[in-house]
Amino acid sequence: MFESLGEKLNNAFKKFRNKGKLTEADVKAGMREIKLALLEADVNFKVVRDFIKIVSERAVGAEVLESLLPAQQVVKIVNEELTRLMGGSQSKLTIAPQPPTVIMMVGLQGAGKTTHAAKLAGMYKKQGKRPLLVAGDIYRPAAIKQLQVVGEKLDIPVFTLGDRVSPVQIAREGVQFAKQKGYDMVFIDTAGRLQIDEVLMDELKNIKTEVNPSEILLTVDAMIGQESVNVAETFNNLLDITGVILTKLDGDTRGGAALSIRYVTGKPIKFIGTGEKLDTIEPFYPDRMASRILGMGDVLTLIDKAQAAYDEKQAAELEQKMRQQTFTLDDYLDQLAQLKKMGNLEQLMGMMPGMKPGALKDAKIDEKMMAHTEAIIHAMTKKERMKPEIINASRKKRIAAGSGTSVEEVNKLLKQFDQMLKMMKQFTDMGKTKQGKKMLGRMKMPF
Repeated sequence: MFESLGEKLNNAFKKFRNKGKLTEADVKAGMREIKLALLEADVNFKVVRDFIKIVSERAVGAEVLESLLPAQQVVKIVNEELTRLMGGSQSKLTIAPQPPTVIMMVGLQGAGKTTHAAKLAGMYKKQGKRPLLVAGDIYRPAAIKQLQVVGEKLDIPVFTLGDRVSPVQIAREGVQFAKQKGYDMVFIDTAGRLQIDEVLMDELKNIKTEVNPSEILLTVDAMIGQESVNVAETFNNLLDITGVILTKLDGDTRGGAALSIRYVTGKPIKFIGTGEKLDTIEPFYPDRMASRILGMGDVLTLIDKAQAAYDEKQAAELEQKMRQQTFTLDDYLDQLAQLKKMGNLEQLMGMMPGMKPGALKDAKIDEKMMAHTEAIIHAMTKKERMKPEIINASRKKRIAAGSGTSVEEVNKLLKQFDQMLKMMKQFTDMGKTKQGKKMLGRMKMPF
């Protein structure tokens, strides 16, 4: 995400290099590049105009800080203004003082509304909430079934009255059911349309009046660019939405919608969808997103993902196995599973500081290799996983055939594992010293 914009902004910053102090001419030349970068990213023209005006005013004649080069001074200003443009700080979901908290999901058809209703419910279930999904889309074929399928995957109940009852009645009875059964969050999936129409809006207004939701979240497809801002503005004018979920952000290299929606509607982006899986949803942090756009990384989100995947009990057992040198291929498989829980590896690398936007566009991380590694280990017997040294030529052929890989790939994995064991032995030997024990005690794999 933001790959194209990030590249162009970093090119624009080159205009400010090797300057002792920024003059109006310097700033004007650099701002022209930044303006073009934002417009090409499909950012709303009014947003670009005001953004450039504010950044220019702050940058003209700005004294270079003692520890900063002029280019870094401009990056600092742009970072702060991008953060402000996207809302300044995280906007959290409003939780009702008296449960249940009712969240009404609205948006056009195809934006990912049904899936993201489930994603949100799944996110809050992990936080200890008891969510209920309400199937209020009676028009789109299989919409109710889709909600039931994703609900089942997340083990979240779905309230439905079928497709012959009005959505207003379904919403009302769904909230009543939640109160009776003790569900503290209700996510109402409403009908979308291919285009905004009066009938759709009247129905949504009636649902809003009936259930008085704590939140009305508009699901917007980032891939449609500037049109997504127009959709957000229309829905906000008619429904007074409380926030936006920006979906398909992983496929949008421009990022214009994320930079325009808050400015145009005055309503915050609260969550972003970054993939197809049911756990690929994140709270939206304007400051982290600005850092990501400018290639400064997003260490805090990376840490959040690591903590979500991190298993303390497993880590303690792993440390013990490292000390005793009893680490097996089964343990190696467990570490891969924890790494995968953190999400898409390319996205994770993009959160690393110094990883400039666009740097990974030609360097695809082959996640198939991880799948091959898993398949090879699964094709081994329990004894082979415990003692890889017993794997001879005939066993390698059997493992390769059983995993759908080659003997070369089996050899490569065994070599990598052997190197890892040698490295662990070095750490264990270090652990015999006082300082080494401290280092070993702090080690946690795989991150």
